Amino acid sequence: MRFLKCLPLLFALTQAKYVVQNWEITYVTTNRGLDQPPKRGVGVNNQFPLPVIRAELGDVLILNVHNSLDVPTSLHAHGIFQRETNYYDGVYMVTECGIAPGSNFTYEIPLEQSGTYWIHGHTAEQNYDGLQTPLIIYDPNDPYPVDQEYLFAVEDWWPITIQETLEILQEPGGLGSPFVYPPQTLINGEYGNLTQPMHFEPGKTYRIRLVSMMNLPLWEFALDDHEMYVIEVDGVLTKPKLVNVVRLSPGQRVSVLIKAKESIRRNYQYHVTVLDDYVPLIPGVYPAQFDGAVVYHPDAPVDIAQIIPSERFDEMSIESLDYEPALVPDRSIFQNLTYGFTKDEIPSETINLISYRNSKVPSLLSALTTGDRALNPITYGPQTNTQVFKHNDVIEMLLWSPTQLPHPMHLHGHTFQIVETGYTNDTTGEFRRRVPSSDYSPLKRDTVHVPQGEYVVVRFRAYRGVWAYHCHFQIHSGLGLFQVFVVGPEELQQTVHIPESLIEQCRLRDVPVHGNAVGNNAYNYNGAPQLAYLDAELPPLAAQLAAAGVTP
Repeated sequence: MRFLKCLPLLFALTQAKYVVQNWEITYVTTNRGLDQPPKRGVGVNNQFPLPVIRAELGDVLILNVHNSLDVPTSLHAHGIFQRETNYYDGVYMVTECGIAPGSNFTYEIPLEQSGTYWIHGHTAEQNYDGLQTPLIIYDPNDPYPVDQEYLFAVEDWWPITIQETLEILQEPGGLGSPFVYPPQTLINGEYGNLTQPMHFEPGKTYRIRLVSMMNLPLWEFALDDHEMYVIEVDGVLTKPKLVNVVRLSPGQRVSVLIKAKESIRRNYQYHVTVLDDYVPLIPGVYPAQFDGAVVYHPDAPVDIAQIIPSERFDEMSIESLDYEPALVPDRSIFQNLTYGFTKDEIPSETINLISYRNSKVPSLLSALTTGDRALNPITYGPQTNTQVFKHNDVIEMLLWSPTQLPHPMHLHGHTFQIVETGYTNDTTGEFRRRVPSSDYSPLKRDTVHVPQGEYVVVRFRAYRGVWAYHCHFQIHSGLGLFQVFVVGPEELQQTVHIPESLIEQCRLRDVPVHGNAVGNNAYNYNGAPQLAYLDAELPPLAAQLAAAGVTP
């Protein structure tokens, strides 16, 4: 492995436009204007909300970061592939050591995709406490030209921190519930009831960008008495699809086109509805509805809809715009997305009953410094649940959610095709839905919602790198529903050159930069975090409550 001084990425990029953001990551004690106690959040330059980042295709995003926290931090550009800049993917102890307290670090990210994305913290689930903002990348040659656009970034703000939440959830018996401290909904950084109007002019076309920065609930967007067409999902352009409503899970993004009416005689409403059936009913929180105005004329009466649509987002009926038929898999894997309990009845979230814990060496550095041992998953530590794939192989994943909890699963560095859905208790295949094998371009996205009691089959072409794969419910990720994919370690060792600035961050915290998960130049991984034996059965009292239909 060779280390480079911190230079502009490549000489080929010297003509690119640089979009520079100077961020001091700070603690901010606030209630965000909500009727709840303040907490210590994680903001930028001592403020909330964070600035929205806007750039154009081909730009280079420069994030100059100073860490004023007393713990490490890092930033991830959610949905950006980082194909040749894997080391700037921002995942703590996967692609980097984190930015040490009191130090500076710069991310240089080529923006080679257009669409709707977001930047968020990727150390200790700091986005739960506010470290997140949309990233919008414009394409001057976008095939869907519009006259104007609006952005809706929706997040839930909890009155307790992620550390406090995880402590509650890990109470013995699986009975701890953070819902005694319920969150409130923010839209573009403000309380949902203060959401701003949209102003429409007759005959114009509007793009509405929807960004789910939620930690837990789903939400829906609807607009009364207007046709709404999906044209982008998670940064991937789609064929126009007429829908009544758009439902989003944490981490997902959708753009819709809306053609304004020709008349200014009436105004209308749009609706943001927070919902789902896997969280306890809390009036005004789950569910919650926030109505905003669609204004054609300030003096026009408002049409009030009697029924607001609500329905699942049918990914199987939406095609990607660029034609690519269903990929043929080279390898298939099964992933049981479930909880597990230790003998002391401490709950964890797991993939195949393995609950993730960080290594002592970032997995990317292990892949680059262990030679042929990088091909063996054990090199990265048993607690990372690592899968090693060949570069360019097509991987099929069966994502299985057998419990009462859903999971929005996000894969870094890739989008995957959604090719099949069904129910985990289906014994006949009656409810199995599959995309056609030809003359159809399955929807591609980077975050797929796997509902409780259901499964989803996805396929993707693996690209060299070390990539995080995890649930985007931050409490699930924090409890271990997380995994590492190492793709083409042989190619990585020949092509990746780690910036010296990243290595310096490891040195500041005395983190090893060579060897396996514990820094050994052998297979021995003594000293790695213990891989606890987990039981998939609910503890007795939790099982009784579940049987009675009670959610802790």
